[in-house]
Amino acid sequence: MSVRALLHALASARRGEVVEIRALIAHPMETGHRRDSDGRLLPRDLVRTLEARFDGELVFAAELHAAIAANPYFAFHLRLPASGTLVVRWAGDRGFAHAESVRIEAT
Repeated sequence: MSVRALLHALASARRGEVVEIRALIAHPMETGHRRDSDGRLLPRDLVRTLEARFDGELVFAAELHAAIAANPYFAFHLRLPASGTLVVRWAGDRGFAHAESVRIEAT
């Protein structure tokens, strides 16, 4: 499965500044309750967790459920302690896992 994900953060900010992080992943988020045109249940295929780590330290996490829309979008804030790398990881049903990273420089 080809995954499209976007992770947006400023390339640089002042140390201690609060920066907005935006993350979007293209995923159908199938609940397992809908049926196809032949009446068969479509298998559940959900992104179940989102985790953001800044230089290995957990800074944001979410547990997702069937009520989340397709192509989930998240925005959260991070107080920049120093220069580092932010890694956002999505994981889900049927072994799905994807990660994106961005380097943020503290000035």
